[in-house]
Amino acid sequence: MMKRSHIYLIGLFYIVTSASSFAQSKHKADSVAALLKTYINARNNPALHTLTSKKYQAAISTKDFADFFTAQIFTSGQITAVSFTGFDKNTAHYKLTFEKEILQLSIILDGEGKLDYLIFDPYVAGKANLVATSNPLKTPLEKRIDSAIRMYIQQPNTVGLSVGIINKGQISTYGYGETAKGNAKLPDANTVFEIGSITKTFTATLLAYYVLAGKLKLTDPITMYLPDSVAANKNLQKIILTELSNHTSGLPSLPGNLFSQPHLEILNPYKNYDKRQLFAYLKNCNLVTPPGEVSAYSNMGVGLLGLILEKVSGKTFEQMVNDVICKPLGMTSTIQNLNPALSQKFVSIYNKNGVATPAWDFDALKACGALHSTVTDLLLYVKANMQANGPLTKEFALTHHITFNKKEKVGLNWFIIKIKDVDHYFHNGGTYGSSSFVAFNPDKKIAVVVLSNAQESTDALGVGLAGLLF
Repeated sequence: MMKRSHIYLIGLFYIVTSASSFAQSKHKADSVAALLKTYINARNNPALHTLTSKKYQAAISTKDFADFFTAQIFTSGQITAVSFTGFDKNTAHYKLTFEKEILQLSIILDGEGKLDYLIFDPYVAGKANLVATSNPLKTPLEKRIDSAIRMYIQQPNTVGLSVGIINKGQISTYGYGETAKGNAKLPDANTVFEIGSITKTFTATLLAYYVLAGKLKLTDPITMYLPDSVAANKNLQKIILTELSNHTSGLPSLPGNLFSQPHLEILNPYKNYDKRQLFAYLKNCNLVTPPGEVSAYSNMGVGLLGLILEKVSGKTFEQMVNDVICKPLGMTSTIQNLNPALSQKFVSIYNKNGVATPAWDFDALKACGALHSTVTDLLLYVKANMQANGPLTKEFALTHHITFNKKEKVGLNWFIIKIKDVDHYFHNGGTYGSSSFVAFNPDKKIAVVVLSNAQESTDALGVGLAGLLF
């Protein structure tokens, strides 16, 4: 809880945020933000304190909490307006307009909807001029799309955006901003971005392909495919392949030795983390939850699944993606390691403060987030996911099948979220300098793809765009 300063409490380098429904998270955050406004305007310190979690209350005394609001916040006058401005990882941001100043509120909620984190900063206005776009603004829908996108792209820490929409079978693409700061080059549908954890849906498709080919079974214990020294860990012996793909394996999100690796590059942490280091960790690792009981996002679990698929197929992850998915679907720009031609189309990327940062490279954990792609390719991909007949129809259908349904619905690396009370298959992605979003509904024949070259989350934008298509 601070004003006019920045605190970073969220662990860096997670490929995506919580896999829970964005819409549900936003609803909870909106409710807390509304209560904060009510209690601040009433100068009610005890009521404000009831909004905080037990962990927060243990860290900050009731007196210090009250003194902060009395001296730092109440002096700004009444709050006249509260506006949601976006999610960054699992942090919700709001613009608070007081009588005397404008502040940015950032909050993180615990599982019970209580405040674990609270910070007030000076509000920084977005870009002074409207950024360039290819959106022709000819129809009412295109104007609404533009308004939604402006909420994202006009922020000071965003740079470029490529958006693809399928609306009742009709495809539209839009570019906004720049591929690199100051180059005045508009992103288009063939501009290459990091797609982060959307890669996981490709890994799930590969899993489905080899299951249907009879190479393995979803119920196979993972230890069937691990070295004996790793398989000897009793904690791993009850995990099956499905659980690596629906995040119920109980494995931690990241291996505990990732950030202690001898050749760690802090801004490119996956680059030098190899199979030897992963297996060394797995030999003695403990599970967070019993297998199959809780869906808790695990980058490591999907990375391990990729290594198992490499063993089964005899191919690298990149070769599998190309041979099994890209060639049949005509996707020419989806790849792990950029070739010279695609490197020329790759954007520069920027962190949460709008500062240029290195792109990520992957070794052992590549199946959880290593792919690059374009809006053109991802529209082909989601269109194929929605077709009743076509290449990989059976494989996609298997990935859509619900494998976990407690609090949230999960297929094989596809999450099912509700947008305007309608189920959508969804995944997002985020690296230290990129954010991405994909959601689609086969029955209504609608899909949204959003690719950004900034770390600022595209979840709110993607959900908002999907909601415009009903």
